Amino acid sequence: SKLGYEGAGTLEFIYDKGKFYFLEMNTRLQVEHPVTEEVTGVDLVKRQIEIASTGKLNLQQKDITFFGHAIECRINAEDPSKDFLPSAGTIKTYNQPSGPGTRVDSCVFQGCKIPPYYDSLVAKLICHGRDRTSAISRLKRSLDEFVIEGVSTTIDLHKKILRNEDFINSKYDVNWLSKTKFY
Repeated sequence: SKLGYEGAGTLEFIYDKGKFYFLEMNTRLQVEHPVTEEVTGVDLVKRQIEIASTGKLNLQQKDITFFGHAIECRINAEDPSKDFLPSAGTIKTYNQPSGPGTRVDSCVFQGCKIPPYYDSLVAKLICHGRDRTSAISRLKRSLDEFVIEGVSTTIDLHKKILRNEDFINSKYDVNWLSKTKFY
């Protein structure tokens, strides 16, 4: 309220040596917003539209509760074994996973053309569970069910990450992926 800003937004912080440091505020939702939606049950897009149309948010911080753990995998049309080289082409097969605690946000389909000119994001796979272990278990199953043929994707990389001992034991940082050899 001190800023005088009314609308949805994202505050970004960095955590280092036991302290949080403010980075920036974005006046839009981030691509990771489904993780927040899954653990709070709050539809952030609906709330953003509500604020824009009525000028009011009929929700207080005290009304928001958290349940469980959610993880998002960004499925990109890229080849991780070739330094994330973009992979343009036509999707020949597209079968997305489903089931309890599994959400896929995507607009692609079998026959869809992936051009080389834009962001390579094909889908967001979000899995929610009662805790981190169950979210990871659902994510493993969902990645095994996710089939995209015709373009290279990051699906296999996500599978490898989920099997990695450092990831399983939460021993990683922002440089971990670039330091860990998967291919």
